[in-house]
Amino acid sequence: MTSALSKIAFCAVVLSLAACGSSVKLSDVPVEDRAGSSGQAANAAGAGGAAGAAAGAGGANTGAAAARTVAPVALAPVESTTAGPANVARLIFFDYDSFVIKPEFQSVIDGHARFLNTNKARRVTLEGHTDETGGREYNLALGQKRAEAVRRALGLLGVSESQVEPVSFGEEKPLSTGLSDADMAKNRRAEIVYR
Repeated sequence: MTSALSKIAFCAVVLSLAACGSSVKLSDVPVEDRAGSSGQAANAAGAGGAAGAAAGAGGANTGAAAARTVAPVALAPVESTTAGPANVARLIFFDYDSFVIKPEFQSVIDGHARFLNTNKARRVTLEGHTDETGGREYNLALGQKRAEAVRRALGLLGVSESQVEPVSFGEEKPLSTGLSDADMAKNRRAEIVYR
């Protein structure tokens, strides 16, 4: 009895899939040229394939004037996607075993906040770093607290949380590999990285 039910179920699935099929060929979509030039419609269909044909069909519905008002896409150079505010530092240094932002770095945070509030589409990653003293888990937690401290400071100045992503690298990405106090002080930082 179960084999008969399974055969009926299989046949029902096959028939339902066959009923969903269509005999319309998507590659044979008619495109009407209302701009008066058959070369433009052929170029649109040839250059973009199905997407070009769909765009050409949409342009046919809105008229030739609308097709001429499409602006070209200007791609920004790679440098501008990572550029932040000019002449503003991207590093905020912290005291040993601390995630309190020092007063001397408030101008750095103000500069980035003004830039991010003006450019709402820009996003930053706040990377928290530590020196190598302490355990790995402790340093990851401290790095996260440093990144979160910068996020909160930017938030108090009006920067949207959707623009900011705090992450921690702990001791994994040192600026300096030396063991002196000055070298370790360089590693206790938060970096503001634009993406």
